[in-house]
Amino acid sequence: MKKIISFLISLAILGACSGPNEELTTQVSIKFLHNWNDTPILIRDLNTIKFTNANGELLSIERIRYIVSNVVLINNENEIYELSKYQLIDFGDNEVIINADEVPLGSYKLSFIFGFTDRDNTDGIYQDLNSNSFNVPRMLGGGYHFMQFDGKYLNENNQETGFNYHMIRAVNGSDTNNQVFQDTSFKVDLGVISIANNDEIKIKTDLSEWFKNPNTWDLNQLNTLLMPNFNAQVLMNQNGKSVFSLIQD
Repeated sequence: MKKIISFLISLAILGACSGPNEELTTQVSIKFLHNWNDTPILIRDLNTIKFTNANGELLSIERIRYIVSNVVLINNENEIYELSKYQLIDFGDNEVIINADEVPLGSYKLSFIFGFTDRDNTDGIYQDLNSNSFNVPRMLGGGYHFMQFDGKYLNENNQETGFNYHMIRAVNGSDTNNQVFQDTSFKVDLGVISIANNDEIKIKTDLSEWFKNPNTWDLNQLNTLLMPNFNAQVLMNQNGKSVFSLIQD
């Protein structure tokens, strides 16, 4: 009988150590799923002219990679859980996942920055981005690309022509001694989500939005040499704000 009582006391002590006040945590993964409008884009779709933008131009996707930074969850007490300081999303890697461990269960607001804010856009400090040729030339202010979106389109003469939809911090370099910069990164708020056990968050990346909302993009006018084009960078900033959305299962 004494052994039974001792066993029950031990269970009670263990229960007290892992009682209702203990914070339950889980692993969270985030997937970026790429689409053109509502059609999923697959690896086999690359390098084939098969997509039509809002301006009516047929185009292909050869490469799409971009930076998301400051990926965070914010709970009801405004406590911030950083899931990733930054991540290079490269569609060529097929399925891109951000993983985070020991996230407390509960409701959160999910957000991230597309690109880098000026505070984080310091030239040369991210070695993995350096090795992936994601740097911006010093003559354009240094720092890093926010996006490299490359492909081909059929021009007005029905000829395949390359485009380089590259996004960086906007720079007006008309006066080389007095360059003017504008931070074109932007915050993406994906709303409130509920984190349960081993949760998987899916984010839809609609690439067609880069060409249509709110500015209809004319590839015959804006196709290459966009990095030193201040106005083009501002238009990209405006169009990018409708690219990302949360997929609700």
